[in-house]
Amino acid sequence: MEDRLLDSIEEAIADIKKGKLVIVVDDEDRENEGDMIGASECITPELVNFMAKEGRGLICVALTEERCQELDLPLMVTENTATHRTAFTVSVDLKGFGCGTGISVHDRAKTIQALVDPQIKPDDFGRPGHIFPLIAQTGGVLSRTGHTEAAMDLAVLAGFKPSGVLVEVLSADGTMARLPELRQLADRFGMKLVSIEELIRYRKEVLV
Repeated sequence: MEDRLLDSIEEAIADIKKGKLVIVVDDEDRENEGDMIGASECITPELVNFMAKEGRGLICVALTEERCQELDLPLMVTENTATHRTAFTVSVDLKGFGCGTGISVHDRAKTIQALVDPQIKPDDFGRPGHIFPLIAQTGGVLSRTGHTEAAMDLAVLAGFKPSGVLVEVLSADGTMARLPELRQLADRFGMKLVSIEELIRYRKEVLV
């Protein structure tokens, strides 16, 4: 992957600390796609709206297995036959707390915030819903080189709870956005662009 197209992991962590989104790309021989990623604790209706409009993919939330157990979020299927074994749980909406049907950016932001709120209980969620939790593997990108684990790792490295919000980036024509277009998108909106490969290297170097 061409380094000149990428920013540093340190820069991405600094932006996530500020509540901003970054774009993370994986390897060309894996999904070969980019996801917008941020810390779940920092989500706002404005960020959800931006992810929906400019990302265009499925808005998901990376959570630890422990947190999913606390919230009684079982896997969506008992036998995962997806190409990359992405660990989707049942989808959820927050019930009450000023939420309506669950699809508005306000409702989705509230649901994401609730997923990392220790005061929230399993019964506070309706199932199915419009937010898709994903179980991140313990060990993060050192265990699985996926966007789910990258979202969790970046949130932790930025000093937040181990949960990140993520959405795939599609082109205007509905195809997957590739690296040159992702660089243009990052530049247009003042976002950092990093790779999972570099995140793995960073974690190994700083021993986290």
